[in-house]
Parts: sequence; C-alpha cells; structure tokens
Amino acid sequence: MSTLLYIKANPKTDAESATFKVSERFIEEYKSKNPEHTIITLDLYKEGVEPLSRADIQYLFSPNIEKSRAHHIVRYAYQFAEADKYVFAAPIWNLSIPSILKAYIDYIAIAGITFKYTEEGSIGLCCDKKAIHITARGGLYSQPPLSEIEMGDRYLRKILNFMGIQDIQTLTIEGLNIITLDHDAIIEDGIQRAIESAKRF
Repeated sequence: MSTLLYIKANPKTDAESATFKVSERFIEEYKSKNPEHTIITLDLYKEGVEPLSRADIQYLFSPNIEKSRAHHIVRYAYQFAEADKYVFAAPIWNLSIPSILKAYIDYIAIAGITFKYTEEGSIGLCCDKKAIHITARGGLYSQPPLSEIEMGDRYLRKILNFMGIQDIQTLTIEGLNIITLDHDAIIEDGIQRAIESAKRF
C-alpha cells in the first residue's frame, strides 16, 4: 500500500484557486483508482509553516544532535521521507513558488533524513518515489520567452532531485491573466489532464 502526500501551498480556498480546482480533481481521481492507498493532505497555511528561526537552524544543522521525530519541524521531514508519492499544488508567484512552500522545503531537506553527505558529495535518500507539481500561471511560462525566467517549477524539480526523486511531472494551467483567453476552458482542460495523469500516477 502506498502513501501519497498532498502538499497545498496557497492561502486561497479550493473554490477560489485555479491550482486547487485542478489538484482536487487529481486527488479525487487518484483516490477512486487507488482506494487502498493512504492520502495525507498537508495544507501549509493551515499547518502554520513559518521561516526557520535562529533556534531552529541551530538544532537542525547541529551534527551532534540526533533529530527527534517529535520536534515541531523534524516531524515533517520524516513524514516526507516515509511517503511514496507527492502532489505539490502551488501556483507561480513572482516567477517562483510561494514562499511558504520554500519554508516547507527548508523543513524537509534535513541531512540524514531526506539526503545524506558522503565523501563523494550529497546523496538523496528519497529514491524510487514520484511527484507531480500542479501549478496555475497567469502567463505562458512553458514557452519562450517566459520559460527562460520561470524559476518555481525549475527549483522544485532540482530540490526533489537533490533528495533523490527523479520521476517528476508538471501539470500547468497557463494563461489565466491573458484577457483574450477563455479562463474556464483553460481550467477545464487542466482538470481533464489531471484526471488522466491521476489514472497513471
């Protein structure tokens, strides 16, 4: 039985967010196809994820302290490492991911849990897992010239690679700020693509 971790990074409601309109349908379809799997929903705003404090950094980066599962941050890293699949639902904000998702990544990228250091360099510990990034965008960032300055999906892929995850998909819902395009049709197309992706995820 697999565990899917559904990570939501947007303060909007499911009804307001284009990203969530698509990601929720993905989860619904996945659940219908895999009723025996465990799905954990992690809404980062409801979790109250915040940037690391000085005390957090001293604890997390100390090589002499065994990282406790009970720690308010470390528990997220263990939860992430123990999942099998990941759904990231996060729109593009200012060419990148929402800051709360970056803060969450700082929670989970902990040496000895999601990656480790060796004499040859760092090695990811989250191997043989898969992820999908569902993201709404106002512009057309999948094609030049905007693809050259898009840093959100690019960063998420790189940090997941760093932790050992190589099987990564991106499902974009683009052009939502272009007034000449049919926004409802864009979202509906994203929903249909999400449903198909969920069947194979």
